[in-house]
Amino acid sequence: MKRIHTSKDPLMISHLKNVLATFGIKCVMKKMDLISAAGQLPPTECWPELWVMEDEKTVRAKAILKQTLAPLSSVKKSWVCKNCDEKIEGQFSECWKCGRDPAGAQARGLVTLPSRSLGRR
Repeated sequence: MKRIHTSKDPLMISHLKNVLATFGIKCVMKKMDLISAAGQLPPTECWPELWVMEDEKTVRAKAILKQTLAPLSSVKKSWVCKNCDEKIEGQFSECWKCGRDPAGAQARGLVTLPSRSLGRR
């Protein structure tokens, strides 16, 4: 049995266990309740862990996790709207200011409301 991943987020460990299970790789989660001991122990020593039951599947499991976790790094890249030059954080797929996507196209389903003067009723 080998440890293949650790994370401060127990939900991520559970998710990754489920991902590996879909590939037929049996895993166990350890230290799921130890996070409450952080402070008495070094925090990283208390993080939940994911262990592969069969050592011969460790390399395949690590490759699957690498592919599964890869999109997370690309989400963090900011982009600049081609329509209004607004800088947009990477987790957003549309400009908050003008509603355009990163390619500059008008987003689908965008509703434009008529503007009203604040002084009139």
